[in-house]
Amino acid sequence: MTRPIIRIHNLETNEVIDREMNDEEFAKWQKVSEEIEIQKATELEAAAKRQALLDKLGITEDEARLLLGGN
Repeated sequence: MTRPIIRIHNLETNEVIDREMNDEEFAKWQKVSEEIEIQKATELEAAAKRQALLDKLGITEDEARLLLGGN
């Protein structure tokens, strides 16, 4: 697998260096990527549960907000 590229831009000299992530950077990137995927999955599961409840009640999300006093 090709590692993601890091871009370093020195604003004083306008020098741009593109390089692959080193081992430490890559490990951190992988950890953050996994955490993002877990968060996305959790959000999708919550949305599915919320929609299932709305379907069971036979109301829309806007109607639920009105019932709960939200705008």
